[in-house]
Amino acid sequence: MKVLQFGWEMAPHIYGGLAVASYGITKGLAAQGDVETTFCLPHPFGDEEKHMNYVAMNEVPIVYRDYSYDDLKAKLQNLTPEQYYQFRDHLYADFNYMPVNELGALHFDPGYGSHLTEDINNYSIVAGVVARTLEFDMIHAHDWLTFPAGVHAKQVSGKPLCIHVHATDFDRSRGQVNPTVYGIEKDGMDNADCIMCVSELTRQTVINHYHQDPRKCVAMHNAVYPLNDDYKAIVPNKNPKEKVVTFLGRITMQKGPEYFVEAAALVLQRTKNIRFCMAGSGDMMDAMIKLAAQKGIADRFHFPGFQRGKQVYECYKNSDVFVMPSVSEPFGIAPLEAMQCGCPSIISYQSGCGEILEKLIKVDYWDINAMADAMYSICTNESLYNYLKDEGEKEVETITWEKVGLRIRQCYDMLLKKGYFNNDDYLRNYIPWKD
Repeated sequence: MKVLQFGWEMAPHIYGGLAVASYGITKGLAAQGDVETTFCLPHPFGDEEKHMNYVAMNEVPIVYRDYSYDDLKAKLQNLTPEQYYQFRDHLYADFNYMPVNELGALHFDPGYGSHLTEDINNYSIVAGVVARTLEFDMIHAHDWLTFPAGVHAKQVSGKPLCIHVHATDFDRSRGQVNPTVYGIEKDGMDNADCIMCVSELTRQTVINHYHQDPRKCVAMHNAVYPLNDDYKAIVPNKNPKEKVVTFLGRITMQKGPEYFVEAAALVLQRTKNIRFCMAGSGDMMDAMIKLAAQKGIADRFHFPGFQRGKQVYECYKNSDVFVMPSVSEPFGIAPLEAMQCGCPSIISYQSGCGEILEKLIKVDYWDINAMADAMYSICTNESLYNYLKDEGEKEVETITWEKVGLRIRQCYDMLLKKGYFNNDDYLRNYIPWKD
């Protein structure tokens, strides 16, 4: 089976959770043994893991350029001259008015640039060339940024379209939805044959707010990969006289950072031997620094900034409690990563990962008293700490990307065999996490 996937980021270049999920999903599909994935990226760096084929969308021509083989070899970084010629043979419209470069291709900034809406449209134009060139059985588009590309590819090829909803604008904006983003999301969902949602929580948002047929919507939870040897070897650096409670993620209103600070203030009314760490960056960071100062707890609060790679796992291992107080979290991989590192976790009931996790504490994001009680209890009750630490590690071991890949393969098979997706039929053959 050949699958054409459209994505926006890919590990090891991580700008958000989408890179981690895209990597895990494609690795899980590769583990099936008979799924060949071609993954389109706006701006690959060339050091992405080679478990699949890549298309550098910033090197695919949309305007004809006449270059010799040797000239192309010198100019191309990710595509081969053969691939370039192949794409050039499938130009489908006159795009000479577009701001193309010397290759006749469009520029894309790494990550999420200041012209994101324009980049999304340009990406879908390039997708038209790719879909006319390559052979594939299935289209899989990740998140709203690539939905227009997926829809275009479906219109060109007639192949089934799966879209993967990693988050909706209802989650990102606390309900203050951007009509442009909503329109892109809605159009992608309307044209999709199967809508994969990272949780049942997200599935219900798709059904109720985007008015989608429940039968074509499926909850496809995320997972984690086992820790590599480098991360396993990290030795925790802890002060035996103090405990550390950590928030790690984007410091934005979706993640509920103010509730973490409020709960921390309540904990520090009971004890002074706990420190709080708010790791990450975002538009609410300055406000959280000020809030900690207003609460009189700035001396117990640390803001180390954005963490990446090994730093993330050092942060987990140096912490005694991880807290994710999200207001609306479609899934949330961070608690799984923390639990892998032996760090007991607290999450909000409004987090999708709570649908598959049991060995942690769940509270409503707004209930700062319950959140503070949970923090304090884990820090002061050694038996509770050890139970959540040990059982959490065991639980996360059962939640693998290979199982996600198998589930997605089941969806593909149904679409190709029946010509449609039905969630009720899928659930009859559901692969449980804990088997």
